[in-house]
Amino acid sequence: MLDERSKSLLKTLVERYIADGQPVGSRTLSKASGLELSPATIRNVMADLEELGLIASPHTSAGRIPTARGYRLFVDTMLTAQPASIVGADLRPIESSQLQPDQPQRVIASAAQLLSNLSSFVGVVTAPRKPSVFHHIEFLRLGERRVLVIMVSPDGDVQNRVIFTAQDLTQPELAEASNRLNAHYAGLSLEAVRERIKSEVDALRGEIGRLMSAAVQVGTEALEHEEERVVISGERNLLTMQDFSNDMGSLRRLFDVFEQKTQLMRLLDVSSRAEGVRIYIGGESQVVPFEELSIVSAPYEVDGQVVGTLGVIGPTRMAYDRMIQIVDITSRMVTNALSQK
Repeated sequence: MLDERSKSLLKTLVERYIADGQPVGSRTLSKASGLELSPATIRNVMADLEELGLIASPHTSAGRIPTARGYRLFVDTMLTAQPASIVGADLRPIESSQLQPDQPQRVIASAAQLLSNLSSFVGVVTAPRKPSVFHHIEFLRLGERRVLVIMVSPDGDVQNRVIFTAQDLTQPELAEASNRLNAHYAGLSLEAVRERIKSEVDALRGEIGRLMSAAVQVGTEALEHEEERVVISGERNLLTMQDFSNDMGSLRRLFDVFEQKTQLMRLLDVSSRAEGVRIYIGGESQVVPFEELSIVSAPYEVDGQVVGTLGVIGPTRMAYDRMIQIVDITSRMVTNALSQK
């Protein structure tokens, strides 16, 4: 636990570093904190904060910068967002944006661009998931232990996948599995089908039960690999930031994430399971594996159901209070636009 003096100095140090981008020395901290403390006392407090892993000293400077742990403590206990501070020119892009509820893809693209423009970082939005509802399935024997799975969604979308079974199955046995799935599970979500198959595993004969489970996995994987669900805007903003401009290795890794999108989907899907705005700071966990990166995100809804996530991606040295407001306002705006009839 930190005493009030240490908390005040840490808060001031983080705020100064976010504002200036330069390591903060004891003299600067003494002036900015408003505390009547000698430089020697401040240096002692900074040494304690460094020992706790909350700040660190770059090799080229006598000043200190926040660590991921320091940012986390700042965000969790010292940050106070002011909802009314985004006014005037900041709100005009939101008010004038063309967000038509009958054009959901345009809403998503506009939201990503708004997030990028308002934050000067990267805006990212996951489009609503397609309903993962099971409608019809067929199994066709292709050869020994090779089966073609044909899965049809309610809107007619067809997924085909070849799977391998542990033992050879005849076409009548495959037809039995198809008929059972179509008779008992049609109209349910893939998740509900998976849970019911688990609970009824004793009633399903060995390979048939495994075949049905594999079929559900085929449908689930097809949904998870919809890369077009991720809309990104403003990646080039990272090229102008001093936090990244001198480290081409970090930039390459970041652009790999934006290009592949799979890891980005995992990061945002974590946020979709939480309520309200969430902040993920790089280096503190595997959720955000890049130390230089932070994500401020929030889920958005359609008719009361969470269907996607949006957020801002930028350096750990970001104005978190402002990013929270930007993300929160945009989340509400997208929810309202997509929920209109």
